[in-house]
Amino acid sequence: MKLLALSLISLFFITSLTGCAASSEAGRSWSFSVAAPEHYRVWVEHLELEKSGVKHWRMPIGGVDCCWKGPDGPSGPGGPITVLPDYIGIQWFSFSEQKYYQRLIPVPEHLKQRMEQPATYSGAHGEHQAPRDMFVVGLAPGGQIVLWIMNQIGNEIEVARMQANEIGGDPNDYRAATKRYLEANAAYLKQHGVPTTGW
Repeated sequence: MKLLALSLISLFFITSLTGCAASSEAGRSWSFSVAAPEHYRVWVEHLELEKSGVKHWRMPIGGVDCCWKGPDGPSGPGGPITVLPDYIGIQWFSFSEQKYYQRLIPVPEHLKQRMEQPATYSGAHGEHQAPRDMFVVGLAPGGQIVLWIMNQIGNEIEVARMQANEIGGDPNDYRAATKRYLEANAAYLKQHGVPTTGW
């Protein structure tokens, strides 16, 4: 399924990888997650991360249906990472559009330095300063990708925006999941449609 698309991602990582020793950056860890707008569920088929010459790894994500913004976003499924990648390869299926997308994402230069700069966040005992140690990749209809960094929901800053490539694939592969998705979101989609710009 979508063998050519997967092969392109794999080829990039194989040719760019000059070593595979895992290393953490001074014992730090960051949070990495994938978000999507509510009511516009996606299924992330492949997510691969690459720190050139250091580490190449996969992260299972699966279904993402929240959250792009608001009190719960941007946030979504993901996990901790000990190395910030240079590149992110991602491929997903959009339930609202019945389309497949793919993109090799070059992580912005000097992102690590930007994330390490202290930013104010609010806690139970007032305001505090801490690095922006949360890295979120947002996937929206139309193949829009947005990257954010933050240390608390509400103080995120956008660090990149790009367009994914639509690729071939059979929506019938997700027939049962699409049926469940439409049962839960048909009324919303009928009222609001599927905006592919403005994200």
